[in-house]
Amino acid sequence: MTLELSRLRKSYGQFDFGPVDLTVDDEVLAVLGPSGSGKTTLLSLVAGIAVPDAGSMRLDGRELVGLPLEDRRVGMVFQEGALFPHMTARENIEYAARDGDRVGSLATLLELDGVLERKPATLSGGERQRVALARTLATDPDALLLDEPLSSLDAPIRKRLRDELYRLFESLDIPVLYVTHDQRTATALGDRLAIVRDGGIEQVGPPSTVITRPTSRFVARFTGTENVFDGTVTDRPSTGATVSVGDVRLQTTVSDVPASAVTVCIHPSRITVEAPDEADENRPANAVTGTVARWLNEGSEYRIDVECDAGSITLTTNVRPPTFERLALANGTELSVLIPRESIHLIPEHE
Repeated sequence: MTLELSRLRKSYGQFDFGPVDLTVDDEVLAVLGPSGSGKTTLLSLVAGIAVPDAGSMRLDGRELVGLPLEDRRVGMVFQEGALFPHMTARENIEYAARDGDRVGSLATLLELDGVLERKPATLSGGERQRVALARTLATDPDALLLDEPLSSLDAPIRKRLRDELYRLFESLDIPVLYVTHDQRTATALGDRLAIVRDGGIEQVGPPSTVITRPTSRFVARFTGTENVFDGTVTDRPSTGATVSVGDVRLQTTVSDVPASAVTVCIHPSRITVEAPDEADENRPANAVTGTVARWLNEGSEYRIDVECDAGSITLTTNVRPPTFERLALANGTELSVLIPRESIHLIPEHE
């Protein structure tokens, strides 16, 4: 099953969406972007809630443009679930079911057997969302759309339901578009990420590629690459370019650099820190000396800002509590910052 969007466009007043070209196979495409960037517009067009001004949408070869909602076979789960309050969970699912026999199997799949006779007002947020998902799947859709289905849930419930969605998506053989603001959810559930900005798609690719190989400064910043600098390529050997950032020279594995002026991107997760006397000079990494300028306890890890080479640049990384404690990190602690050559990504200045 394949969803194909071609030159899709829609205008609302001063906001222009598209033109967008996108192909989604039997996979989960997690759609990320700022508020007002066009994520919900994308879902609305595919679902048939909005009518495009131009372009085409094909699902399994069927043209969706002009097709009534009931004939599209596209299921959509909204942020609040939108259940019928006067119906029980079972009745909500049965209302949409093409095959009554599916109600029991979906209830078992989504762990709803114990709440089928209860009404939405008596269910928890996570239970309501699972009922909404079961109701949507009961229509036997050829494509599934989800618009921020976990955003209103408390963190523990959100994590549990995210794990359940992962198992569910593994069992589906249909295109899934999953809109979210939460990068952790997007990378956990998405086979690919689509970054939306100002009505267009900025970058599409596997999560690891989008996060560590962004195609623009916007994508780098939006996906958590806090180490984004102006740089100048000073040498281009076949083994990889050397780039200067402030007074710091960094060796990379990038062999084809079309411009001297570049944006240097280093994701915090790719940087490690060691005590100066622990650094191995033979290690194949860029070693930069610095001192801790500030740190922040973020719960499962610490965010560390290290001023390097007398404040020429400040590098941000994340360390786990055992490392934080072993190195006795505090403001002013001297460190060796290790940056693997392959972790440095260069974007030509014009991009």
